[in-house]
Amino acid sequence: MQSSPPSSTRSAPLVIGTRGSPLALAQAKEVRDRLAAAHALAAEGIELEVIRTTGDIIRDRPLAEAGGKGLFTKEIEEALSAGAIDLAVHSAKDMPTVLPPGLVIAAVLPREDARDVFISPKAKTLAELPAGATVGTASLRRQALIKRLRGDLAVVAMRGNVETRLRKLAAGEVDAIVLALAGLKRLALADAATAVIPVDDFLPAVGQGIIAIEARGDDERTLALLATVNHADTAAALTAERAFLAVLEGSCRTPIAGHAVVAAGRLRFRGLIAKPDGSGVFETKRQGAAADAVRLGAEAGRELKQRAGADFFAPV
Repeated sequence: MQSSPPSSTRSAPLVIGTRGSPLALAQAKEVRDRLAAAHALAAEGIELEVIRTTGDIIRDRPLAEAGGKGLFTKEIEEALSAGAIDLAVHSAKDMPTVLPPGLVIAAVLPREDARDVFISPKAKTLAELPAGATVGTASLRRQALIKRLRGDLAVVAMRGNVETRLRKLAAGEVDAIVLALAGLKRLALADAATAVIPVDDFLPAVGQGIIAIEARGDDERTLALLATVNHADTAAALTAERAFLAVLEGSCRTPIAGHAVVAAGRLRFRGLIAKPDGSGVFETKRQGAAADAVRLGAEAGRELKQRAGADFFAPV
């Protein structure tokens, strides 16, 4: 990819890098609209630059086999580092645990509903599916939690964007699918959900429901613009969740769930690690001041790492 000139020489006030899926574009447009409103800019004057990522290109195998986290962000982050774009909009749960040098999560939008949903024409809930039914998902976390709740179900690897998975379900390729409610809501498809799964039964992925905005750490102009749209409570929640993930060295190869809620300056965190087949699960909780988000998340991660032992994530 050729680098564009720095933003100071472009006619557009900002250039946002994004994937080209309907959900990614919806999220990028939400960021654009919030920035335009906050700074009295014309929304159409903020450019959206669609960038195809490795995760978009690889469609023939699970992402865990292709390298795990970062496959939906790599090329966008390269464009950001090169100055071809001013900021990048991601689903926070797709972001690698360690960001490339010089890049930071500069802002997050208010978190959408973090829960997962069950979708099926054959049952009203996961518990009501008949034994041996097939459930499609690309997530090892969802696979592990499904198998934990219903070891008699068959989990089938299913790639594709939200609309693609809904089409595959309608075509009868599987009996049910599990998706994030946040994505359905942002696509105005929430009515597709058969049942919303409680967080207590099905802990979300780290960052689920959060739109994260990445920028260059030395780009003071862009950082100042983004500061006005940052949601502090969501940022603290994500900080705790990512600190938890970093200690566990999490990737798409390991079933890890982590969810924090912040209210009135207090943070409550719950974390979980599981065997891919759901046969072993360790959970922990933390609560404290939101200002201690990094410590709370990291302590939770260290606890589970110590309790589970080094061999916990060995192949089943």
